[in-house]
Amino acid sequence: MHLFAENLAVEISSYYRNLALGHGVIPKVFTLVNGEGSQYLFFIDDLPMDKVEEDQFLAFIVQEHEAVCYARGTLVILDRTQQLIEFAVIDQDDTEGIVCSAKLTRDIDDKPVALNEFEKTLVPKKTIIFSSLFEPIKLSGDKVEEFEALWEEMKPKILRRTMGID
Repeated sequence: MHLFAENLAVEISSYYRNLALGHGVIPKVFTLVNGEGSQYLFFIDDLPMDKVEEDQFLAFIVQEHEAVCYARGTLVILDRTQQLIEFAVIDQDDTEGIVCSAKLTRDIDDKPVALNEFEKTLVPKKTIIFSSLFEPIKLSGDKVEEFEALWEEMKPKILRRTMGID
């Protein structure tokens, strides 16, 4: 597993902890890291498309930016009292992915008040629903132009940084 993938798991855990407990929000997030260590993170909730097109767009971004790993996370509501924040990290060259999950506790006003430590588990990559974003996709010229325009429109909202390699 690439060092970036392991670092991404640690960072996304902290990111979700800060968002949930510091700001009371748990968005669907997507992040990728390329071979040079450039990381891009954005909210999937902001994408104006259905699930199929969303998956195509994410695959396009992963491939366009030559990602070596990516992560996708969300809130899973089992019932009113049982909620989990879950995310998975997919490494391009590994047959396993990192799945992370933490129990979220809310108060009577539905405000997040506690988040357990994220439990990290290695699982076969093929068992993760969105693990196929590295697989080549064929898009029409119009669709590529549409996705490129959307990416340009999103850029001001994307968190971008460089991961250190020490």
